[in-house]
Amino acid sequence: MRDHARAIGEQQAYARHLGVQVVSAVTDAAVLKLPYQAFLGGERINGGAISSLIDLAATCAFWTHPDCTDEARGATVGFTVNFLKLGVTSDLLASARVRRRGGTLCVGEVSVTNEAGEEVAFATVTYKLNPAGRR
Repeated sequence: MRDHARAIGEQQAYARHLGVQVVSAVTDAAVLKLPYQAFLGGERINGGAISSLIDLAATCAFWTHPDCTDEARGATVGFTVNFLKLGVTSDLLASARVRRRGGTLCVGEVSVTNEAGEEVAFATVTYKLNPAGRR
């Protein structure tokens, strides 16, 4: 299960481009780090980069389900993000946890903090996951 989360969070091309690192991945939870890089924004980190981190963290948490196989399929249905504080030239940490798993729909929460531990953003994410790969 951690292999799926690591592959999503670090090995996919976009995650690699952003430089995302999987800090931890356990059943129903994941923590990802977005190291600060100048292209993320000079005066403030772009909201799109923070949203990408949120989506990746939630997706990793959902894929920690013990029944996920290599044939599993999933996609983000939607998410709502609230930006609470500017992220300014700081690494960001996204802590995701699964709130509920249904038949195929999952709901999770993600909190993004800066290096000082201040919450930069909070999101609720809905994801469709078919752990066994059935359509």
